[in-house]
Amino acid sequence: MLQIARLGRTDMDLTRVGFGAWAIGGADWTNGWGAQDDDDSVQAIRHAVESGVNWIDTAGVYGFGHSEEVVARALRDLPPDDRPYVFTKGGLVWDPADRSKPATRVGAPDSIRRDVESSLRRLGVERIDLFQMHWPAGDDTPVEEYWQTFRELVDEGKIRAAGLSNHDVEQLDAAESAGPVDALQPPLSLIHRAAAADVIPWAAAHDTGVIVYSPMASGLLTGSFTAERAAALGADDWRSRDGQFTGDGLRRNLGLVEDLRPIAERNGVGVAALAVAWTLHVPGVTAAIVGARRPGQVDGWIAAAGLRLDAADLDDIAAAVTANDTGTGPVRP
Repeated sequence: MLQIARLGRTDMDLTRVGFGAWAIGGADWTNGWGAQDDDDSVQAIRHAVESGVNWIDTAGVYGFGHSEEVVARALRDLPPDDRPYVFTKGGLVWDPADRSKPATRVGAPDSIRRDVESSLRRLGVERIDLFQMHWPAGDDTPVEEYWQTFRELVDEGKIRAAGLSNHDVEQLDAAESAGPVDALQPPLSLIHRAAAADVIPWAAAHDTGVIVYSPMASGLLTGSFTAERAAALGADDWRSRDGQFTGDGLRRNLGLVEDLRPIAERNGVGVAALAVAWTLHVPGVTAAIVGARRPGQVDGWIAAAGLRLDAADLDDIAAAVTANDTGTGPVRP
């Protein structure tokens, strides 16, 4: 039985790790992770659920709808009592005629409503458990305006809870003035730690649940990533164009991984589980979204849900981060 935590003011109790479905969107879109076999994705999701994970996070933009369709396929035959919560995101509009073109950030109420209806259809559900604004709008729609639409969707029963992803404190304050923010989704890892100093404390002060994404830094902190693997990333994998996966950034990140290995070993886990567990020790964090493209990858991180790090562990992790000059933000929870 995995440890659980209540998601803020909602009535949902979440396992402290959830399945992240970004990578299963596949290739052939601007932020894809390269080719992905759908059967592997389905088996990974089912293995996570069978292992006790009770929620999945996806988004309409992942594979331009494909990730949501794969999630629906994986869950279709599950009895209602065994189905995990399904969270998704909207506010990004893509051009189906040009899959290489970045999606546009749109907050107009009618567009948000179309996003919800499209996600309901692709997921094959009557209500979305948590619907989140993926990024702040880029079409001049005020935060208060699109957030009011989100609260209306809750009242209408289209969505169970409403959340914001990648929003800063000022934007969160603006949204809260129009209605309660049920959940926040920021990036958080040993490499990307800034959220621990601003938006996560904000959430804790406002009874807002927090589900953090990329706790393994998109694969860098799995313990199996290498310089050779980074060099072999294809052009259809967004990581091939990211500074954390090349040059000095990659060198520092891989150095951090090596320094984390002995800490992980003395706790009886791999580096992946240790990295995820660190995010769960940050005050205010409800749970972490962790991706997997194959069933075996789930086994590499699921132990994080029950791993308790002591003061010596946290001190040693902080020292490793500092020694490798990796990322920004607080080095200790």
